Amino acid sequence: MWVSLWCYDCHNMIAIALAQGRGMQYCERENAMSGHSKWSTIKRKKGANDAARGKVFTKLAREIQVAARNGADPTTNFTLRLAIDKARAENMPKDNIERSIRRGAGLEKDAAQFESVMYEGYGANGVAVLVDCLTDNRNRTISDLRHVFSRANGSLGEPGSVAWQFTSKGYFVFDLVDENGAANGVDPDAIFMAALEAGADDVVIGDDAVEVYTEREAFAGVSNALSEAGFTASTAELTMKPNLLVALEGDDAGAIFNLVEQLDELDDVSNVYHNLDVTDEMVAQFA
Repeated sequence: MWVSLWCYDCHNMIAIALAQGRGMQYCERENAMSGHSKWSTIKRKKGANDAARGKVFTKLAREIQVAARNGADPTTNFTLRLAIDKARAENMPKDNIERSIRRGAGLEKDAAQFESVMYEGYGANGVAVLVDCLTDNRNRTISDLRHVFSRANGSLGEPGSVAWQFTSKGYFVFDLVDENGAANGVDPDAIFMAALEAGADDVVIGDDAVEVYTEREAFAGVSNALSEAGFTASTAELTMKPNLLVALEGDDAGAIFNLVEQLDELDDVSNVYHNLDVTDEMVAQFA
């Protein structure tokens, strides 16, 4: 059964599918992609040069290494499989991937021991920021973070000060166009129906891609189901989705872009999440 409701995210009527005692949002409109996806577009453009790619490989190696602690076989370690898929999508060399797995599995004695730590803070104008880090030295990491936040007129917060403004979600992106911007033949409605059957709870269909959100606990099952249905995601990851967005313009928005970019430059930072409402105009201006 379907019902129609007003979507406060995209300011359009949306359809809600009611199936098996639960509801899933279906949103379809021009330029409907979320801020998460738009920010990823900016990162891809800025990370195209060799120096930036080298930094990306370093961060991916850490992710693989940490994931491999729970087993070196990606067929039984879903987190490792995700990390490897992410590295392959960035064209990380096979030798680098295998070396990172060996280090994480304890097969190389010189491997540094990284741990996952989430830091919380605020940017200018009250924008909430979560910084996901993989570090072998917490003192160094927090010193670097405090320096970046301070320069951007922001501040680090106490644990719990920001995290409540986000919800942990599984997140997928399925491209509808190829590298040249031409339609690739993928049917967005078919992805929606497959996602519904798999247990997803939110689908956003844009001009260029389909985004699928799931509960964290359902992420692995939805991933396997969509893959078995023949759909290949260009992005598949666990993310922190903001519960409410903060709208800024001009220099105020630019200050947040600058903060996030500087945080991303730090070697210990693996992901940065924020609740700035990223618009198409911002993507055009800052990408």
